[in-house]
Amino acid sequence: MLYHAYELQRAWLSSASAMASIGAEMLTNPVNPLGYTGLGPMTASALEVFAHAAAPRGKPEWGLDTVLVDGQHHAVQEATVLNRPFGDLKRFRRDDLPENAARLLIVAPMSGHYATLLRGTVERMIESYEVYVTDWADAKTVPLSAGRFDLDDYIDYLIAFLGHIHETSGQRAHMMAVCQPSVPAFATAALMNQHMDPARPASLTMMGGPIDTRESPTTVNDLAMERPIEWFRQTVIATVPMSHRGAGRRVYPGFLQLASFMSMNLGSHMMSHYEMFKHLTAGDDDSAQLTKDFYEEYRSVCDMTAEFYLQTVEEVFQKHSIPNGTFLHRGEIVDPGEIKDTALLAIEGERDDISGIGQTKAALDLATSLKPGRKHYHLAPGAGHYGIFNGSKWRDSIAPVVEDFIAKYG
Repeated sequence: MLYHAYELQRAWLSSASAMASIGAEMLTNPVNPLGYTGLGPMTASALEVFAHAAAPRGKPEWGLDTVLVDGQHHAVQEATVLNRPFGDLKRFRRDDLPENAARLLIVAPMSGHYATLLRGTVERMIESYEVYVTDWADAKTVPLSAGRFDLDDYIDYLIAFLGHIHETSGQRAHMMAVCQPSVPAFATAALMNQHMDPARPASLTMMGGPIDTRESPTTVNDLAMERPIEWFRQTVIATVPMSHRGAGRRVYPGFLQLASFMSMNLGSHMMSHYEMFKHLTAGDDDSAQLTKDFYEEYRSVCDMTAEFYLQTVEEVFQKHSIPNGTFLHRGEIVDPGEIKDTALLAIEGERDDISGIGQTKAALDLATSLKPGRKHYHLAPGAGHYGIFNGSKWRDSIAPVVEDFIAKYG
Protein backbone atom coordinates (compact mmCIF):
# COMPACT_ATOMS: atom_id res chain seq x y z
CA MET A 1 0.00 0.00 0.00
CA LEU A 2 2.91 2.36 0.73
CA TYR A 3 4.15 2.35 -2.86
CA HIS A 4 0.64 2.70 -4.28
CA ALA A 5 -0.03 5.70 -2.03
CA TYR A 6 3.18 7.30 -3.24
CA GLU A 7 2.26 6.70 -6.89
CA LEU A 8 -1.11 8.41 -6.33
CA GLN A 9 0.58 11.35 -4.64
CA ARG A 10 3.18 11.56 -7.43
CA ALA A 11 0.44 11.62 -10.08
CA TRP A 12 -1.36 14.44 -8.25
CA LEU A 13 1.82 16.46 -7.73
CA SER A 14 2.77 15.99 -11.37
CA SER A 15 -0.50 17.62 -12.43
CA ALA A 16 -0.14 20.35 -9.80
CA SER A 17 3.43 21.01 -10.97
CA ALA A 18 2.28 21.39 -14.58
CA MET A 19 -0.50 23.78 -13.57
CA ALA A 20 1.90 25.85 -11.45
CA SER A 21 4.39 26.02 -14.32
CA ILE A 22 1.66 27.23 -16.69
CA GLY A 23 0.59 29.82 -14.12
CA ALA A 24 4.15 31.10 -13.74
CA GLU A 25 4.55 31.44 -17.51
CA MET A 26 1.26 33.32 -17.82
CA LEU A 27 2.23 35.77 -15.07
CA THR A 28 5.62 36.47 -16.63
CA ASN A 29 4.25 36.90 -20.14
CA PRO A 30 5.14 40.43 -21.34
CA VAL A 31 1.56 41.03 -22.55
CA ASN A 32 0.10 40.30 -19.10
CA PRO A 33 -0.28 43.59 -17.15
CA LEU A 34 -0.16 41.70 -13.83
CA GLY A 35 3.48 40.92 -14.59
CA TYR A 36 4.35 44.57 -14.04
CA THR A 37 2.82 44.78 -10.56
CA GLY A 38 4.54 43.86 -7.31
CA LEU A 39 2.26 40.87 -6.73
CA GLY A 40 2.71 39.35 -10.21
CA PRO A 41 6.46 38.56 -10.09
CA MET A 42 6.20 37.31 -6.49
CA THR A 43 3.35 34.94 -7.33
CA ALA A 44 5.12 33.76 -10.49
CA SER A 45 8.31 33.05 -8.51
CA ALA A 46 6.38 31.13 -5.85
CA LEU A 47 4.64 29.04 -8.52
CA GLU A 48 7.96 28.33 -10.25
CA VAL A 49 9.55 27.15 -7.00
CA PHE A 50 6.57 24.84 -6.35
CA ALA A 51 6.55 23.56 -9.93
CA HIS A 52 10.24 22.66 -9.71
CA ALA A 53 9.87 21.00 -6.30
CA ALA A 54 6.84 18.90 -7.30
CA ALA A 55 7.90 17.87 -10.81
CA PRO A 56 8.46 14.11 -11.40
CA ARG A 57 12.00 13.08 -12.25
CA GLY A 58 13.62 10.18 -14.06
CA LYS A 59 17.23 9.14 -14.49
CA PRO A 60 19.41 12.19 -15.31
CA GLU A 61 21.78 12.23 -18.26
CA TRP A 62 25.52 12.32 -17.62
CA GLY A 63 25.98 15.21 -20.05
CA LEU A 64 29.78 14.99 -19.99
CA ASP A 65 30.48 15.93 -23.59
CA THR A 66 33.65 17.97 -22.99
CA VAL A 67 36.17 18.53 -20.22
CA LEU A 68 38.43 21.51 -19.63
CA VAL A 69 42.13 20.63 -19.31
CA ASP A 70 44.85 23.30 -19.17
CA GLY A 71 42.47 25.90 -20.58
CA GLN A 72 41.42 23.78 -23.56
CA HIS A 73 38.18 21.88 -24.11
CA HIS A 74 38.52 18.19 -24.97
CA ALA A 75 35.74 15.99 -26.30
CA VAL A 76 34.70 13.12 -24.01
CA GLN A 77 33.63 9.71 -25.27
CA GLU A 78 30.95 7.93 -23.20
CA ALA A 79 30.31 4.22 -23.68
CA THR A 80 28.64 1.32 -21.91
CA VAL A 81 31.23 -1.46 -21.99
CA LEU A 82 29.40 -4.04 -19.87
CA ASN A 83 25.66 -4.44 -19.48
CA ARG A 84 24.17 -6.36 -16.59
CA PRO A 85 20.64 -6.49 -15.14
CA PHE A 86 21.41 -4.52 -12.00
CA GLY A 87 24.12 -2.22 -13.28
CA ASP A 88 26.21 -1.26 -16.27
CA LEU A 89 29.89 -0.43 -16.48
CA LYS A 90 30.25 3.00 -18.09
CA ARG A 91 33.51 4.33 -19.55
CA PHE A 92 34.50 7.97 -20.02
CA ARG A 93 37.64 8.90 -21.93
CA ARG A 94 38.75 12.32 -23.14
CA ASP A 95 40.42 12.93 -26.46
CA ASP A 96 44.24 12.99 -26.48
CA LEU A 97 44.46 10.94 -23.29
CA PRO A 98 47.68 8.86 -23.44
CA GLU A 99 47.07 5.17 -24.12
CA ASN A 100 49.00 4.21 -20.99
CA ALA A 101 46.93 6.48 -18.74
CA ALA A 102 45.81 4.83 -15.52
CA ARG A 103 42.37 3.23 -15.38
CA LEU A 104 40.13 4.34 -12.53
CA LEU A 105 36.95 2.53 -11.47
CA ILE A 106 34.65 4.86 -9.53
CA VAL A 107 32.18 2.85 -7.47
CA ALA A 108 28.98 4.83 -7.11
CA PRO A 109 26.76 4.36 -4.07
CA MET A 110 23.62 2.27 -4.33
CA SER A 111 21.82 4.36 -1.76
CA GLY A 112 18.76 5.85 -3.41
CA HIS A 113 20.44 8.16 -5.93
CA TYR A 114 21.61 7.45 -9.45
CA ALA A 115 25.33 7.26 -10.24
CA THR A 116 24.99 10.64 -11.95
CA LEU A 117 25.15 12.16 -8.46
CA LEU A 118 28.90 11.69 -8.97
CA ARG A 119 28.95 13.73 -12.18
CA GLY A 120 31.33 16.27 -10.64
CA THR A 121 33.58 13.47 -9.34
CA VAL A 122 33.76 11.82 -12.73
CA GLU A 123 34.27 15.09 -14.59
CA ARG A 124 37.30 15.95 -12.46
CA MET A 125 38.88 12.52 -12.85
CA ILE A 126 38.37 12.44 -16.64
CA GLU A 127 41.11 15.06 -16.86
CA SER A 128 43.80 12.51 -15.98
CA TYR A 129 42.37 8.99 -16.25
CA GLU A 130 40.30 6.64 -18.33
CA VAL A 131 37.34 6.55 -15.98
CA TYR A 132 34.91 3.69 -15.43
CA VAL A 133 31.75 4.06 -13.35
CA THR A 134 29.31 1.57 -11.85
CA ASP A 135 25.98 2.77 -13.25
CA TRP A 136 23.51 0.97 -10.97
CA ALA A 137 19.98 0.24 -12.17
CA ASP A 138 16.76 1.38 -10.54
CA ALA A 139 15.45 -1.83 -8.93
CA LYS A 140 11.85 -1.07 -9.92
CA THR A 141 12.89 -1.34 -13.58
CA VAL A 142 14.51 -4.79 -13.23
CA PRO A 143 12.10 -7.69 -13.93
CA LEU A 144 11.72 -10.42 -11.32
CA SER A 145 13.17 -12.86 -13.85
CA ALA A 146 16.59 -11.21 -13.34
CA GLY A 147 16.74 -12.70 -9.84
CA ARG A 148 18.06 -11.26 -6.59
CA PHE A 149 20.74 -8.67 -5.91
CA ASP A 150 22.42 -8.42 -2.51
CA LEU A 151 25.83 -7.51 -1.08
CA ASP A 152 27.33 -10.75 -2.40
CA ASP A 153 26.16 -9.85 -5.89
CA TYR A 154 27.44 -6.28 -5.50
CA ILE A 155 30.92 -7.64 -4.73
CA ASP A 156 30.67 -10.09 -7.65
CA TYR A 157 29.87 -7.18 -9.96
CA LEU A 158 32.93 -5.24 -8.75
CA ILE A 159 35.19 -8.27 -9.27
CA ALA A 160 33.79 -8.70 -12.80
CA PHE A 161 34.19 -5.00 -13.62
CA LEU A 162 37.80 -4.98 -12.42
CA GLY A 163 38.41 -8.17 -14.41
CA HIS A 164 37.03 -6.58 -17.57
CA ILE A 165 39.24 -3.49 -17.20
CA HIS A 166 42.31 -5.67 -16.62
CA GLU A 167 41.51 -7.92 -19.56
CA THR A 168 40.95 -5.08 -22.03
CA SER A 169 43.75 -2.77 -20.91
CA GLY A 170 46.38 -5.06 -19.42
CA GLN A 171 46.42 -2.80 -16.35
CA ARG A 172 45.37 -3.28 -12.78
CA ALA A 173 42.78 -0.58 -12.27
CA HIS A 174 42.66 1.83 -9.37
CA MET A 175 39.36 1.87 -7.50
CA MET A 176 37.61 4.74 -5.73
CA ALA A 177 34.50 4.15 -3.62
CA VAL A 178 32.26 7.04 -2.60
CA CYS A 179 30.38 6.64 0.70
CA GLN A 180 28.37 3.41 1.15
CA PRO A 181 30.29 1.27 -1.41
CA SER A 182 33.48 1.70 0.61
CA VAL A 183 32.40 -1.46 2.46
CA PRO A 184 31.89 -3.79 -0.54
CA ALA A 185 34.90 -2.22 -2.31
CA PHE A 186 37.08 -2.89 0.74
CA ALA A 187 35.74 -6.45 0.87
CA THR A 188 36.42 -6.84 -2.87
CA ALA A 189 40.03 -5.74 -2.42
CA ALA A 190 40.46 -8.20 0.46
CA LEU A 191 38.98 -11.13 -1.48
CA MET A 192 40.97 -10.44 -4.63
CA ASN A 193 44.20 -10.10 -2.64
CA GLN A 194 43.37 -13.29 -0.77
CA HIS A 195 43.02 -15.19 -4.04
CA MET A 196 45.89 -13.32 -5.73
CA ASP A 197 43.54 -12.31 -8.53
CA PRO A 198 45.62 -10.67 -11.29
CA ALA A 199 42.89 -8.00 -11.65
CA ARG A 200 43.02 -6.95 -7.98
CA PRO A 201 43.01 -3.15 -7.67
CA ALA A 202 46.37 -1.39 -7.59
CA SER A 203 44.93 1.05 -5.07
CA LEU A 204 41.66 1.71 -3.28
CA THR A 205 40.43 5.16 -2.24
CA MET A 206 37.54 5.16 0.25
CA MET A 207 35.67 8.43 0.72
CA GLY A 208 33.30 8.95 3.65
CA GLY A 209 32.57 5.23 3.96
CA PRO A 210 30.98 3.38 6.92
CA ILE A 211 33.71 0.81 7.49
CA ASP A 212 33.22 0.91 11.28
CA THR A 213 30.15 2.90 12.30
CA ARG A 214 30.99 2.57 15.98
CA GLU A 215 33.46 5.40 15.46
CA SER A 216 31.82 8.85 15.88
CA PRO A 217 28.28 7.51 15.28
CA THR A 218 25.92 9.85 13.44
CA THR A 219 22.12 10.13 13.36
CA VAL A 220 22.05 7.64 10.48
CA ASN A 221 24.03 5.12 12.52
CA ASP A 222 21.86 5.64 15.62
CA LEU A 223 18.67 4.99 13.66
CA ALA A 224 20.03 1.70 12.33
CA MET A 225 20.97 0.58 15.85
CA GLU A 226 17.72 1.60 17.53
CA ARG A 227 15.52 -0.81 15.58
CA PRO A 228 15.76 -4.59 15.02
CA ILE A 229 16.18 -5.74 11.43
CA GLU A 230 12.59 -7.02 11.41
CA TRP A 231 11.37 -3.46 11.98
CA PHE A 232 13.08 -2.37 8.79
CA ARG A 233 11.72 -5.39 6.94
CA GLN A 234 8.15 -4.69 8.03
CA THR A 235 8.21 -0.88 7.91
CA VAL A 236 10.28 0.42 5.00
CA ILE A 237 10.18 -2.42 2.46
CA ALA A 238 7.51 -2.15 -0.25
CA THR A 239 6.40 -4.05 -3.33
CA VAL A 240 6.82 -2.47 -6.77
CA PRO A 241 3.37 -1.87 -8.31
CA MET A 242 2.23 -3.22 -11.67
CA SER A 243 2.99 0.02 -13.52
CA HIS A 244 6.75 -0.73 -13.51
CA ARG A 245 8.86 -3.44 -15.20
CA GLY A 246 9.99 -4.72 -11.82
CA ALA A 247 6.42 -5.32 -10.66
CA GLY A 248 6.30 -7.61 -7.65
CA ARG A 249 9.92 -7.00 -6.60
CA ARG A 250 10.46 -6.15 -2.95
CA VAL A 251 12.42 -2.89 -2.64
CA TYR A 252 13.49 -0.10 -0.36
CA PRO A 253 11.93 2.81 -2.27
CA GLY A 254 14.09 5.75 -3.27
CA PHE A 255 11.42 8.21 -2.15
CA LEU A 256 11.82 6.98 1.44
CA GLN A 257 15.57 7.48 1.29
CA LEU A 258 15.09 10.99 -0.11
CA ALA A 259 12.61 11.84 2.65
CA SER A 260 15.12 10.58 5.20
CA PHE A 261 17.95 12.72 3.83
CA MET A 262 15.74 15.80 3.47
CA SER A 263 14.45 15.53 7.03
CA MET A 264 17.98 15.44 8.44
CA ASN A 265 18.62 18.98 7.20
CA LEU A 266 15.08 20.24 6.63
CA GLY A 267 15.89 23.79 7.69
CA SER A 268 18.74 24.07 5.19
CA HIS A 269 16.59 22.73 2.36
CA MET A 270 13.77 25.16 3.17
CA MET A 271 16.21 28.08 3.21
CA SER A 272 17.66 26.97 -0.13
CA HIS A 273 14.20 27.13 -1.70
CA TYR A 274 13.48 30.47 -0.04
CA GLU A 275 16.73 31.84 -1.49
CA MET A 276 15.73 30.49 -4.90
CA PHE A 277 12.40 32.32 -4.56
CA LYS A 278 14.21 35.56 -3.74
CA HIS A 279 16.59 35.15 -6.69
CA LEU A 280 13.69 34.56 -9.07
CA THR A 281 11.79 37.57 -7.73
CA ALA A 282 14.87 39.76 -8.16
CA GLY A 283 15.45 38.47 -11.69
CA ASP A 284 18.71 36.70 -10.74
CA ASP A 285 18.03 33.64 -12.88
CA ASP A 286 21.64 32.39 -12.83
CA SER A 287 21.71 32.04 -9.02
CA ALA A 288 18.27 30.42 -9.02
CA GLN A 289 19.43 27.96 -11.69
CA LEU A 290 22.32 26.77 -9.50
CA THR A 291 19.82 25.74 -6.83
CA LYS A 292 17.56 24.15 -9.44
CA ASP A 293 20.44 22.12 -10.88
CA PHE A 294 21.41 20.78 -7.45
CA TYR A 295 17.88 19.68 -6.57
CA GLU A 296 17.27 18.30 -10.05
CA GLU A 297 19.93 15.72 -9.27
CA TYR A 298 19.25 15.40 -5.55
CA ARG A 299 15.57 14.60 -6.06
CA SER A 300 16.20 12.03 -8.78
CA VAL A 301 15.99 8.82 -6.78
CA CYS A 302 15.84 5.10 -7.48
CA ASP A 303 14.90 1.96 -5.56
CA MET A 304 17.20 -0.63 -4.00
CA THR A 305 16.43 -4.32 -3.79
CA ALA A 306 15.12 -5.27 -0.35
CA GLU A 307 17.77 -7.95 0.14
CA PHE A 308 20.63 -5.52 -0.57
CA TYR A 309 19.23 -2.82 1.72
CA LEU A 310 18.45 -5.17 4.62
CA GLN A 311 21.79 -6.97 4.38
CA THR A 312 23.62 -3.62 4.38
CA VAL A 313 21.73 -2.41 7.45
CA GLU A 314 22.35 -5.64 9.32
CA GLU A 315 25.96 -6.36 8.36
CA VAL A 316 27.35 -2.82 8.22
CA PHE A 317 25.36 -0.83 10.78
CA GLN A 318 24.15 -3.43 13.29
CA LYS A 319 26.60 -6.34 13.38
CA HIS A 320 29.70 -4.33 12.28
CA SER A 321 30.76 -7.49 10.45
CA ILE A 322 33.81 -6.05 8.66
CA PRO A 323 35.63 -4.73 11.75
CA ASN A 324 34.49 -7.76 13.80
CA GLY A 325 35.95 -10.17 11.23
CA THR A 326 32.65 -11.97 10.60
CA PHE A 327 31.72 -10.63 7.16
CA LEU A 328 31.03 -13.43 4.69
CA HIS A 329 31.01 -13.51 0.91
CA ARG A 330 29.47 -16.67 -0.55
CA GLY A 331 30.23 -18.43 2.74
CA GLU A 332 33.89 -17.32 2.82
CA ILE A 333 35.25 -15.06 5.56
CA VAL A 334 36.45 -11.73 4.20
CA ASP A 335 39.74 -10.95 5.95
CA PRO A 336 41.08 -7.39 5.46
CA GLY A 337 44.38 -8.69 6.79
CA GLU A 338 44.84 -10.41 3.41
CA ILE A 339 45.32 -7.03 1.70
CA LYS A 340 49.06 -7.00 0.98
CA ASP A 341 49.69 -4.92 -2.14
CA THR A 342 46.55 -2.83 -2.78
CA ALA A 343 47.45 0.62 -1.43
CA LEU A 344 44.72 2.26 0.67
CA LEU A 345 43.64 5.88 1.01
CA ALA A 346 40.91 6.89 3.47
CA ILE A 347 39.33 10.32 3.03
CA GLU A 348 36.97 11.87 5.56
CA GLY A 349 35.19 15.20 5.81
CA GLU A 350 35.57 17.34 8.91
CA ARG A 351 31.85 18.17 8.83
CA ASP A 352 30.47 14.88 7.55
CA ASP A 353 27.13 14.19 9.26
CA ILE A 354 26.56 10.86 7.45
CA SER A 355 29.86 9.03 8.09
CA GLY A 356 31.57 10.32 11.21
CA ILE A 357 35.30 10.93 11.55
CA GLY A 358 37.15 7.67 12.07
CA GLN A 359 34.64 5.39 10.33
CA THR A 360 36.58 5.26 7.05
CA LYS A 361 40.01 5.52 8.66
CA ALA A 362 39.24 2.26 10.49
CA ALA A 363 39.98 0.38 7.25
CA LEU A 364 43.65 1.27 7.55
CA ASP A 365 43.94 -0.42 10.94
CA LEU A 366 42.08 -3.51 9.70
CA ALA A 367 44.58 -4.04 6.86
CA THR A 368 47.14 -5.49 9.24
CA SER A 369 49.39 -7.06 6.57
CA LEU A 370 49.71 -3.89 4.49
CA LYS A 371 52.90 -1.94 5.03
CA PRO A 372 52.36 1.40 6.82
CA GLY A 373 53.85 3.27 3.86
CA ARG A 374 51.00 2.03 1.67
CA LYS A 375 48.29 3.37 3.99
CA HIS A 376 47.27 7.02 3.65
CA TYR A 377 44.72 9.23 5.38
CA HIS A 378 43.31 12.65 4.53
CA LEU A 379 40.89 14.73 6.62
CA ALA A 380 39.27 17.39 4.42
CA PRO A 381 38.92 20.63 6.43
CA GLY A 382 35.42 22.12 6.38
CA ALA A 383 34.03 19.46 4.04
CA GLY A 384 30.63 17.89 4.63
CA HIS A 385 29.56 14.54 3.23
CA TYR A 386 28.57 15.88 -0.20
CA GLY A 387 31.59 18.20 -0.33
CA ILE A 388 34.02 15.27 -0.16
CA PHE A 389 33.25 14.29 -3.74
CA ASN A 390 31.63 17.34 -5.32
CA GLY A 391 32.09 21.08 -5.44
CA SER A 392 35.10 23.36 -5.05
CA LYS A 393 36.67 21.54 -2.07
CA TRP A 394 36.62 18.31 -4.06
CA ARG A 395 38.01 19.84 -7.25
CA ASP A 396 40.70 22.03 -5.71
CA SER A 397 41.78 20.26 -2.52
CA ILE A 398 40.69 16.61 -2.39
CA ALA A 399 41.10 15.47 -6.02
CA PRO A 400 44.81 16.46 -6.07
CA VAL A 401 45.34 14.23 -3.01
CA VAL A 402 43.76 11.32 -4.87
CA GLU A 403 45.84 12.04 -7.98
CA ASP A 404 49.10 12.10 -6.00
CA PHE A 405 48.11 8.83 -4.32
CA ILE A 406 47.30 7.09 -7.63
CA ALA A 407 50.51 8.40 -9.21
CA LYS A 408 52.52 6.91 -6.36
CA TYR A 409 51.06 3.44 -6.90
CA GLY A 410 50.38 3.54 -10.63
